[in-house]
Amino acid sequence: MSTGKVEMICGGTCSGKTALALGRALQAAARKKNVIIIEFLKGSQKFDNTEVLERLEPEIKIFRFEKSDCYFEHLSEEEKREERVNIRNGLNYAKKVLTTGECDLLVLDEVLGTLDQGIIEREELKAILDCRDEAGVILTGQVLPEHPEELADRVEHVDVSVFSDGVSE
Repeated sequence: MSTGKVEMICGGTCSGKTALALGRALQAAARKKNVIIIEFLKGSQKFDNTEVLERLEPEIKIFRFEKSDCYFEHLSEEEKREERVNIRNGLNYAKKVLTTGECDLLVLDEVLGTLDQGIIEREELKAILDCRDEAGVILTGQVLPEHPEELADRVEHVDVSVFSDGVSE
């Protein structure tokens, strides 16, 4: 039976979900915990917070399996088919990380969007989460799935749309 807790952070576009998850990741790293972050549905985004986060290795490791520079919803159908394979690779990596106990905290940023986009089914996400032992998991996404209590121990809705410096998430 797993002892690691699952937290779900939901909210609309530009609501601070990723920022909240990253804050929790930094807190865990400050407590000498190993953190892995896997981002979904955001494209490769060469010019965002990834560069800063990469400086936090080895305590925090960040991965993106998608190859396109565009957000998933802006891709053509052919490009979406290709990215679905890459996204599934990311999900398989998440399962491996949880199965092997490779980290103390796994953040699956925007993974709930993979449910919305029909890339994976709820049962597949649950099967990945069931692989955890002591690792905590944070799931983020815009849309709260039906019956979130079946997937997560804690659900948080974020509705902050702009940060103090005027930069949206």
